[in-house]
Amino acid sequence: MEEALREIIETLMLIPSPSPSDVSRVKMQVAAKHRLESIPSNSEIIAALRTLEEKAKLLDVLRRKATRTISGVTVVAIMTKPHPCPQPEPCAYCPGGPPYGVPQSYTGFEPAAMRGLQNAFDPYLQVKSRIEQLTAIGHRVDKVELIIMGGTFPAMPDDYQTWFVKRCLDALNSVDSQSLQEAKQLAEASPIRNVGITVETRPDWAKEKHVDKMLDMGVTRVELGVQNPDDAIYRLVGRKHTVQDVIEATRILKDAGLKIVYHLMPGLPGSSMEKDLAVFREIFTNPVYKPDMIKIYPCLVLKGTKAYEWYVRDEYQPYTTEEVARLIVEVKKMVPHWIRIMRVQRDIPAPLIVAGVKMSNLRQLVQHKLKEQGLQCQCIRCREVGHRLLANGVKPNSEKVEILTTRYEASKGEEIFISAEDAENDVLIGYLRLRIPSEKAHRPEIRAEPCSIIRELHVYGPLVPVGKRLAKAWQHKGYGSILLAEAERITRQEYGFKKILVISALGTKQYYKRFGYTYDGPYMSKMLD
Repeated sequence: MEEALREIIETLMLIPSPSPSDVSRVKMQVAAKHRLESIPSNSEIIAALRTLEEKAKLLDVLRRKATRTISGVTVVAIMTKPHPCPQPEPCAYCPGGPPYGVPQSYTGFEPAAMRGLQNAFDPYLQVKSRIEQLTAIGHRVDKVELIIMGGTFPAMPDDYQTWFVKRCLDALNSVDSQSLQEAKQLAEASPIRNVGITVETRPDWAKEKHVDKMLDMGVTRVELGVQNPDDAIYRLVGRKHTVQDVIEATRILKDAGLKIVYHLMPGLPGSSMEKDLAVFREIFTNPVYKPDMIKIYPCLVLKGTKAYEWYVRDEYQPYTTEEVARLIVEVKKMVPHWIRIMRVQRDIPAPLIVAGVKMSNLRQLVQHKLKEQGLQCQCIRCREVGHRLLANGVKPNSEKVEILTTRYEASKGEEIFISAEDAENDVLIGYLRLRIPSEKAHRPEIRAEPCSIIRELHVYGPLVPVGKRLAKAWQHKGYGSILLAEAERITRQEYGFKKILVISALGTKQYYKRFGYTYDGPYMSKMLD
């Protein structure tokens, strides 16, 4: 096999710009020549690369699923062990839970859930094995964002939350720390930098005390199970919280500097296409909502749920794939340019879906429909430099990149979305979210004196190792410092504030130190001249 792998590599090196089809052709030819029992995998070829020249030329074309790092970070999703739902019984559409041996709201067959089961839901083993998998298929893992899945994390025992995050960080740090505090300190200079921690929660478990615990653990983003902000629908599906809980959670999280992802579920019992479209419009335009990102999870009928019983009795019918595609096309037409549509469906295998969207390429179907209408989605994901290049072959013109600012009222405060864009080619290079907190902000670091807070700073493009530059990449080209300087200028000159805070991930605190920021509770802050 080693001889065959070297022959594949040497043959590909002779091709000026090898494509994925070239890789497939050469693999089959060499496998036939050497009478191999199976065709070598890309990960096996990657492992056989020897020289820097080989890696520089072939890694990109051999790397599977380039979208995993095209946004500039590597996402590692891990599952908590099964815990009961924090309300007496799950919502009508919700599968899984401890009786099924899987976390609440999961089937156990989603990729992240399967990795959890394979590793007995041990956070350390899940992170380690995922990093090894991603490395094997050619992805850099210098910057890792941790996504903690498995239901409402704040509802789990405090000690378990602390231990879980500590062990995730231990895996990134390759050190068995004595405490969460030590793990956080080590994470600041670890070769694998943690650039974000995300947790999932219900709106009624995102009050001030829950948010304080999140901040203490290094959380930077929260996924909020909003589904459909309608009290009548909440009552029908047994949601056991209110629209007011959603509004309060959104404000508390933003005022604490956290980024917010709404989980939205079109097609719930009691809703309709017209109602769902109105909900998206309301979420995008009403200041009490306006999340930073959304995940769209069309309601599915799964066995073991109340929705399944209603479906069998012909009392409920979910949307078809075509109906969902039409709905999402309309959503993409109205989405503001400061929101990122992260997902449009869940990772549930089609055989488990009794009724609802069974096609796994819903996003591609939606993009095709938009293209037929001559339209381009304006969400962050569809405009970011890596995806524009990957999907449309569009490259930004560095001489045309300019700094743009959008202001909007949100959750009793003000948001300033500062972006670096090539507007002519509709390419987003990076952005910063600056918030002027509301008067209700509860954190002492924010209440101490008038200030602004940077909730997010992100420069897009293929992942670049910390401290290095790649000729084709857009990270580390200075756009981050330009966006940061503009946020500081707006804070001091336009609002007259002398203090600016940033909610920094553990692995980016050193970056902010270079610009004069110092530790301030869970934040970094700077006094402005």
